[in-house]
Amino acid sequence: MIYSVAALPHRIAGAFDALDSPHLNGGQQLAVKYFAVAVVLFLAQVLFGMLSGIQFVAPGFLHGILDFNVNRMVHINAMVVWLLYGFIGSIYWFLEDESGTEIAGLKWGNVAFYVLTAAVTVVVLVYLLIQTGPGKDASIWFINEGREYIEAPRWADIGIVAVMLVFFYNVAGTFMKGRWSGIAGVLTLDLVALAGLYVAGMFYLTNITADQYWWWWVIHLWVEATWEVLVGCIMAWSLMHLLGARRKIVQTWLYIEVALMFGSGILGLGHHYFWIGTPDYWFSIGGFFSALEPIPLVAMVVHSVYDAGVHNFRSRNHPALAWIIAHTFGNFLGAGVWGFMHTLPQINLYTHGTQWSASHGHLAFFGAYATINIAFFYLAAQKWRGDVWMGGDLPGNGWKWKWALALLNLGVMGMTVALLIAGYEQSFVERAVGGSTWEGYFAAQNQVWFKQAMHWRLLFGLVTTGGVVLLVWDLLTIGKGESRKAPTLSEAA
Repeated sequence: MIYSVAALPHRIAGAFDALDSPHLNGGQQLAVKYFAVAVVLFLAQVLFGMLSGIQFVAPGFLHGILDFNVNRMVHINAMVVWLLYGFIGSIYWFLEDESGTEIAGLKWGNVAFYVLTAAVTVVVLVYLLIQTGPGKDASIWFINEGREYIEAPRWADIGIVAVMLVFFYNVAGTFMKGRWSGIAGVLTLDLVALAGLYVAGMFYLTNITADQYWWWWVIHLWVEATWEVLVGCIMAWSLMHLLGARRKIVQTWLYIEVALMFGSGILGLGHHYFWIGTPDYWFSIGGFFSALEPIPLVAMVVHSVYDAGVHNFRSRNHPALAWIIAHTFGNFLGAGVWGFMHTLPQINLYTHGTQWSASHGHLAFFGAYATINIAFFYLAAQKWRGDVWMGGDLPGNGWKWKWALALLNLGVMGMTVALLIAGYEQSFVERAVGGSTWEGYFAAQNQVWFKQAMHWRLLFGLVTTGGVVLLVWDLLTIGKGESRKAPTLSEAA
């Protein structure tokens, strides 16, 4: 038994080594490991989301075993971490191709992957096994910080920053010894912010306004700004690879994305400052600028698809392209339209803290981030199989990716609309009529519209779960038995 425990790390490493393929370079082999863990965490996110949805309609379900606050915490944290795994894997995937050289410090990159994965495993186990207890300085360091969305204990925070610094070394060192590009410059600078902004959530202030001020720097600028730029870099490379889009086009929109991040992303942060005691000028600044962020990514895709006419709109990977198009619509609707619907202060006065925010969050995170990760999963599966053809006529397997695409988008959109109805009802009964009192809060929770919306949310959650299961099945099997090679698309002249 002692031998088995001691050999466990080697067995885990051996399991990941089995994912390697002779068709992949060193960075892509590391990327596949990140993708594998991302898929596992994606399944965990959906599982705990379903448990939370059941507890909304049956509050006694698993009471005292897995309470709602724990399920919700694991659901949200699993989402954040699997998306981060997907982004890191995507960058490792194209790093050698973009730089024209081997990755600098790849061994340290592999070490960082195993350290991060071990830390995530320990943190999730602590969430599940230690659900109650006194809140002390020691619990902040080792159990749970108790800060919504960034509940990870302090040691895990430090570990995340350390992993990001290794990641930065891999990326910056590779581009310094290899080929430099516009994508390389944006990516390298963004990784400085990716590591630096997370530090804003690693200190505690007794003044709740000051504490919330810096907390939002992590929640908004770390997730909604640095991640948006990462997605821009990933999107730019994938469009050149999939459609033969011109580098000049994708890099131009990437630069505009960065400009809007500095101009609208930071100022748009003010829409979180409405009700925490900050000055009144944040009402107009935050309300106006927060809606501009998704525009460049949408324009990048539209311009690249239009430019792909020189190739008669040929694509190397139909599932990946379909998910990129889903990203375009999801990002615009979820982050843009749904976000703007309730970020104006005159509206947010009634909608903040309601299911309206959850409606926006579900569609925005899925549309802006999950979709581009899934697209890259299909790119990886194609190369892992030997760069085989992945068109709409895959023998025996073509239906799975189409149904997974349909079920996931239908399920998430259904949950989004159901939560929007619940949030509208809360805004009316709890805020407009009830005056934001406890009586109004409980009256809204017992309204028939709210209860029906929670049932519809659960139903569409089941549809989403079916889509995720089908997606994983397809990723494991797509391309098997395919002998045709994917077409080579050079950059448009």
